[in-house]
Amino acid sequence: MFGTHDIALFILSGLLLNITPGQDVFYIVSKGASLGWKNGAVAALGVGTGCFVHVFSAALGLSAILATSATAFTVVKYAGAAYLVWVGVQMWRADKSGAGQPSEDYFRVSRRKLFSQGFLTNALNPKVALFFLAFLPQFVSHDAQSKPLAFLFLGIVFTVNGTMVNLAYAWSAARVSTMLGGGGRYGAWLKRAAGTLFIGLGIRLAMADSTS
Repeated sequence: MFGTHDIALFILSGLLLNITPGQDVFYIVSKGASLGWKNGAVAALGVGTGCFVHVFSAALGLSAILATSATAFTVVKYAGAAYLVWVGVQMWRADKSGAGQPSEDYFRVSRRKLFSQGFLTNALNPKVALFFLAFLPQFVSHDAQSKPLAFLFLGIVFTVNGTMVNLAYAWSAARVSTMLGGGGRYGAWLKRAAGTLFIGLGIRLAMADSTS
């Protein structure tokens, strides 16, 4: 279909990769557990949208630039690393002392922020771009009439399936948080733990090289 092959194997491989925890999953789980299912879902949709940046980049051949240009990879790498550290610091500094029920305007702004953070967490990760460049071609037929179309098709399938997995993570995290009492001291602990993790992930990304 669209110049691809072994779609069933592609979907299975993609699902196995998607359920493996990474920085996107940690971000979604932390938001689902501390802010509830709906906010976790917004974070998951932001991550999924960010993934489309890599899908279109792979289809247009832009990912190849990251694979061959050390300068381009370094610029994107440090931008992504700095953003992860910033998100981690913001989680630590988040004000949890507000009293009363937040307004609807607060939730609109907060969800917009959650979406944009999820988007940038994924879009600024050059490892994801290189992953698409390495993974997708294995399922593109050599005689495909339009290889960019094949890349797009595979990327969309992978991203949609990944978003479903991430939504499940968000729902599960919210349920577990509710069972444990949610909010309060547990929510503060989870937010700080997630912040520490993101700072660590940012440092790890900054220290990584294009071949690791």
